[in-house]
Amino acid sequence: MKKLAIIAAAVLISTPVLAAEAVFGTWKTSKDDNGNYGHIEVAQCGTKICGKLVKSFNSDGSKGTQDNIGKNIVWDMTNEGDGAYGGGKIWSPDRDKTYKSKMQLNGDTLAVQGCILFICRDGGTWTRVN
Repeated sequence: MKKLAIIAAAVLISTPVLAAEAVFGTWKTSKDDNGNYGHIEVAQCGTKICGKLVKSFNSDGSKGTQDNIGKNIVWDMTNEGDGAYGGGKIWSPDRDKTYKSKMQLNGDTLAVQGCILFICRDGGTWTRVN
């Protein structure tokens, strides 16, 4: 019985535990070039952090196109500490471009930035929905 307890403890210690990240939840994006915005659900995807579009809105707040619902907007992000996330990509549906990206969490706001080669774009500040 003692051996079983030791083995169980060893398995628990060696199993990686994925703690909930402060960035997890739903975020309202900044308005795009057309004034449209969305809600992105940020969650754990394996060992990385990703986010998919769960709602889309037109500039007047009405329900937007459903074409991109369920698509990944953010992927391969890692926690770099102190609210910084990087090493991932963000897809901008309005421009249909994918940017090497980083995000900075500050309470209920998430500053987003993306770059293609040496050209960087401010992705705006997202606000927490829940």
